[in-house]
Amino acid sequence: MSTSQRRLSLAAASVVGLLLLSACASGPGGSPAPTSTTVPSDQLLENASPGLPEGRVIGTGTVLDVGGDVQLCFGAVALSAPPKCSGIPVDDWTWDGVDGSETSGDTTWGTYAVYGMYDGERITNTDPPIMLALFDPIAPEDPTDGVEGTTSEDELARVQDDISTRLGADAVTVMTDRGYVWLQVLWDDGTIQDAVDAEFGEGVVVVTSSLREID
Repeated sequence: MSTSQRRLSLAAASVVGLLLLSACASGPGGSPAPTSTTVPSDQLLENASPGLPEGRVIGTGTVLDVGGDVQLCFGAVALSAPPKCSGIPVDDWTWDGVDGSETSGDTTWGTYAVYGMYDGERITNTDPPIMLALFDPIAPEDPTDGVEGTTSEDELARVQDDISTRLGADAVTVMTDRGYVWLQVLWDDGTIQDAVDAEFGEGVVVVTSSLREID
């Protein structure tokens, strides 16, 4: 092979190598998947700060009163006797006239729909609670309009793990279903949804709020 032919072969190999490196860096579709590094640090999911509701909110879950310290739990509840859970503190709670509770020692509990004002840290009870067995809630609208998500299972698992690690206890639940990651938080006015859309792309994560504004 002549010197000029060897030079042409080396140049061609270099071009092919660069193209392969470019394709590997971009991944399928030619563009990298959104990550937490694609948005400013003050707009990251864990830094999202929803505004407070202006009126009353309603939340459904387990009310747990341990020696007068009352909390409303939305997530998992340990089925012990008495049960154990971690939730949001509730002020101005009374068991007077409230049915459906159980008591063991200094602990009283039951499952209720609770009405109150939310200040970002606590709920102040404003109305008599309703036993969940008697509560007939309005079915929430499906934010996906029944459309299945298109994100791969591997990517959904990665996003789910990322969110769980970064939010910790601030995430009530994180799960995958119907092609989406479903993130339940205590309260969102759309701020957290905007944050996950910016980080992971629209149509990947669906945020739901445990508290719903009713006024």
